[in-house]
Amino acid sequence: MRIQPLRRPSARRRIVPAPLLRRPARTATTALLLAGTLAVSACGTGSDDALRAAEGPTTVDPAPASPSGTSPGAATGVVAAAQAYVDAVNARDLEALVTSFARNGEIVDVSRSIRGHDAIREWADNEVIGGTLRVVSVVENRADGQRLLVHWAPSGSSGWRAHYDFTVRGGRIVKADLQYA
Repeated sequence: MRIQPLRRPSARRRIVPAPLLRRPARTATTALLLAGTLAVSACGTGSDDALRAAEGPTTVDPAPASPSGTSPGAATGVVAAAQAYVDAVNARDLEALVTSFARNGEIVDVSRSIRGHDAIREWADNEVIGGTLRVVSVVENRADGQRLLVHWAPSGSSGWRAHYDFTVRGGRIVKADLQYA
């Protein structure tokens, strides 16, 4: 069975060359492979600037900040306790990460609750230490803490964006709610 090419008015330019129209099965396979290759190669190519622009402007109130430039994750306006957590992750300092939390501090990691220094130490040792954490922006400031948009990259991963919502009392994190952005 021979498939005839579609007839188009002569005023239009032919998009697909005539020889390709004569081989529809091979052309379809090639088109599918090309589309798949383009889709895979496009994964992860968006820049943070483009993503940030799509999210729109962020307005924040001034907040007590740790010195800027203390780590790759340092950002202006991050409260000291949250910055201590970010710095500890990037320095791969398990004890500093644990002590950034109050003794009975809690982490909500998507749907799991981790409470207390011993549980936080075990969780961080297994899932956090070795990765990198970068603060993209301060999303919200509150009297008791702040919400950050971060880029979290576990060891061996290119990472993803997440919202880290820190509640702070007495200079320590009492709750860190970590959710996918």
